[in-house]
Order: sequence, then structure tokens, then C-alpha cells
Amino acid sequence: MDDGHGRGATPRRSSRPEDRIHAAMARLEEELRFVLENCCNDIDVESLVDLRSLSTRSSAESPPSLASAAAVEEAVGAGSTITRSSYRSTPSIRVVDLLPPDAVEDLRSIVDRMFAAGHGWECARAYGAARKEAVELCLTRLGVDGLEIGDVQRLEWEVLEANIRRWIRAARVCVRVVFASERRLCELVFDGLTDDAPFTEAVKSAALQLFGFAEAVSTGRRSPEKLFKMLDLHDAMADLLPDIAAVFQSCLSSEPIYIQAAEILPKLTEAIREIISEFETAVLLDPPKTPVPGGNFHPLTRYVMNYLGLISEYEPALVELIATSPSASSRFSDTDAAAAAAAQIDVPELENQTPLAAHLTWIIAALHHNLESKASLYRDNALSHLFLMNNLHYIVQKVNASPELRAMIGDEYLRRLKGRYRQLATGYQRATWARILHCLSYEGVHVAGKLSSGVSMSTLRERFRDFNAAFEEVHRTQATWFVPDAQLREELRISIAEWLVPAYRGFLGRYRHLVENGRHPGTYIKYSVEDLELALSDFFEGSPASIYIYIYIYIYIYAVLSRFS
Repeated sequence: MDDGHGRGATPRRSSRPEDRIHAAMARLEEELRFVLENCCNDIDVESLVDLRSLSTRSSAESPPSLASAAAVEEAVGAGSTITRSSYRSTPSIRVVDLLPPDAVEDLRSIVDRMFAAGHGWECARAYGAARKEAVELCLTRLGVDGLEIGDVQRLEWEVLEANIRRWIRAARVCVRVVFASERRLCELVFDGLTDDAPFTEAVKSAALQLFGFAEAVSTGRRSPEKLFKMLDLHDAMADLLPDIAAVFQSCLSSEPIYIQAAEILPKLTEAIREIISEFETAVLLDPPKTPVPGGNFHPLTRYVMNYLGLISEYEPALVELIATSPSASSRFSDTDAAAAAAAQIDVPELENQTPLAAHLTWIIAALHHNLESKASLYRDNALSHLFLMNNLHYIVQKVNASPELRAMIGDEYLRRLKGRYRQLATGYQRATWARILHCLSYEGVHVAGKLSSGVSMSTLRERFRDFNAAFEEVHRTQATWFVPDAQLREELRISIAEWLVPAYRGFLGRYRHLVENGRHPGTYIKYSVEDLELALSDFFEGSPASIYIYIYIYIYIYAVLSRFS
């Protein structure tokens, strides 16, 4: 329209009240966003990760300070109606100032006007959207990746383990600082005007992402190496749950977040129980493959005992989680091989033994049973005894090294294991040295039954030859056998010496003069008593013995010299 001066008419500003209110609300919403996005205090979440107060529940000696929140309330002023909040802090929560007090006061003024004008929904939506970005930025800075459940369950264990460690630290900061501070800010800004919907909108996405990771881990594949991180995760969730309840449970809109978090605990508990059960089965049914060289510790023995040692460190948590004792009939009813093997295991039932202790005792018994089958792989019966002796001795030593594990296993079962490895030591000696000691028997050497009777020189020489050959064979092989425990190795050598040396000394003392008066005495009497004692010091070292080399050098030199005699 022309105004008569050749210029277009200026558009009239709408005079409708609703249009003016709408424009004013748009400006207030814009102002709300501006304050939230430009006046917020930057939280250095990385610096909070290692704070002791966030890694464990804070002690009564150092209660948290809520002075910052009180200062904000005071700064808002008496002109605003602040009702008593439904939010209750726990001793672990650390509320920080997300906005300066004057910014909070400005926000409160904007919110009051928008709600008074009937635009509370738009106000809450704008607030939630602005704060959502800030919360998700904190999550990113803490290293929590936005992985789907399937992505988490497909991660390699080393990667997942690192993510669990990072998640535990991040969860403590998120729940006790970030979410708690967001909840407090929301109540200061919206108190008396609406429920916690703005807060829920701000943190819901980050919270679901955070707790979704723990849920994915709890429902993933069970395997023994995951047990301890599962326990760490369970402990962290149990420790955080009161704080999660304080932040989320008191409002209808945010309570589903708490429910999701609370439901993770029983899933983790079930996962832990299944892992222990599967570990028991794996120990019981680990197949015999190839014998361990030298009768050394079997890798399974080391793994199981180190595993049980770590389990004992988690005893307080596991005692609560493991509620039932092991039952072969129920556990292995669907696996014939496992049921048959489990039925052969004899485990003492101790009074007042916790279900966890019963499980650990059962695992050791299953390991013992499995080692018996692995011992059968050795063709040499003596080495079979030595292998079992080594491994049972190692089991006893590991139990004794852990006061917690020893208390759970009990002295009765330990005495049974000690008795068994001592039997094995005796069995080894009989299997190895009975034939050798027979060579030193007086029976059959004398022509008649009386000592004063004549001696069969052919029999005597044969006895010396047989002894030399048998001892050299044992020395050659058993110097390569291994008894890793130094004390046990020395005890075994002393025990052998108590059998062998007196028998050889007596035989040699009785018949040496007869052989030395004959031809080529060195062919028959190769060793002095001192030579035997020195040779025994080479046994069970796991490497060819030096004395063996010296003996054969001596034999070679003697043979060469004999040609010229």
C-alpha cells in the first residue's frame, strides 16, 4: 500500500495479545538458552575422577560441603518462593555450582514469567535441551562411549576390561557430581513450579547410556576371566545405588532411570554365580593333553590357585552373593561326563562352612581329581608320583599363603592334601629306588646262608654292574625332573639319601676288598659314597646334571688307561 509519498506502508505490529505474549515468550526462551549456554561453570570432570571421596563412600570425619547450594538459595532471594526440596543428599554426593548465583537468579526470574504466562512446557523443554548437551559433554570427557549393547558384548576382553575400569570411575563422577548437581540446579530454578521433568530431560540420555553399558556387561557371555571385573562392577553399582536413589527415585519422571540401574545388580549377581559354576565345570573337565615336562606344576594348577587367591580377596562381597553350596547332582545333571566325574569327588562337609567356602573347597577337590587323570599321562610311574606331589604341595602352599583362603578351606581338608602328597613322595621313592636297593641286597651273594661262607664273585660283580647301570639311568633322567619348591626338593633328596647311602655304604664296605683284589675293579666299583651324595644334589633341578658328565669322563679315562695296563 502506498502512503502518498511513494513509500510502502510500514507493516503494522500485531496488536493481538496472544501474539505479543508469544513473542515475549520466544524472547524469554532465547534468553533462557543464552544464560544456560553462556553462563555455566565448566566442570573439570577429569580432575574429579581420582578424588578419594568419589572412589569410596566418604568418612564421617570429612562430610561433604553443601555450602555452594545454600549460597545459591540465598542468592535467589526471599522474593522467590522456595519450598523445601524433596531431594536428599547422601554422604558421598558432591554438589557443585553449575551456574553462578546471579545466573541462577536470572533463570528463576525467566522461569517464573514463562510459567505465569502458561508457557511452562516450552520453558522446561528448552531448559532440558540446553542442559542435555552439557551433561553429555561431561560423559564424553569421562571416556564413556555411546556403545550399543551388541557393541559392548562383541568387544575383546582386554578392551572391555579397560572400559569397565573407566566406567566405574566415570559412573561415580556422573552420579555423585554431575547428575546430583543437575538435580540441585533444576530444583533451584523450577522449585514449586513443576516436577523433575526438566532434570529428567537433561540427564535421561546420558544416564541411560551410562547404565546401559553396565547392563550390557551383565548380560554378556560368561567366562572365568570376567569374574573379578564383574565383582568390581557389582561392588560399584551396589555402592552407587543409594546415591542413584537419592538423585532419581523421588520423582515419577526420573524413577525409571533408578529402576533400570537397580535391575542391573541382580543380573550381575546371576552372572557372577554362573561364572563360578562354569569355572568349576572347566576345572573338573579340563582334558588331559600332554604331560608337563619334568613333573613340574601344571598350568591349570597355577591358574586355579591364583584364581582362588583372588576370589578370597572378594570374600565379603561373594559371601553375600553365593547363597547355595555346590551340588553335583543338580549342577551336572545335563552333562554326563561332568556328572560322572563329580560323583567321584570326595569333599569333606565342614560345620558352619559358608556356601562360598564350600564352592572353593569343591574347586580344589575338582582340581585334585583332574590332576590325578593328568598324572596317568606319564609312562614312568615315579614321574607320575612326582608330578602329583609337586602340584598338591603347590596347592597347599597357596592355601597357606592366603589367610582368607585357608580359613575357608579349613585345616581338615588341608591335612588330607598334605597326607596325600606325602604318600606320593613315598610312592615315588619306592617306584624309583626299590630296584636299585635290591642290587645292594646281600641275598644271593653268598654261596651258603652264613656270612662266613664263600661269596659268588660272578653274582657280586653282576650286582655292582646292575647298581651302576640303574643308578646312572635314574641319575640321567631324574636330574631333568623338577621339584620347584626348594624346601621340598631338599627334603626329598635327604629322604632318598637316608634310603640309599647307608645301603650302599654297607654293601661297599662288606665287599669292596673282594672286588678290588680281582681284575678291573673300576669296572664294577665306579662310585664312592661321596660320589653318590654329590650325585643326589643334582636331582630334581630340571637340567642335565654336571656330575653325570664327570662320571662319564672318569669312565672314559679309565677305559683308555686300561688299554695300556
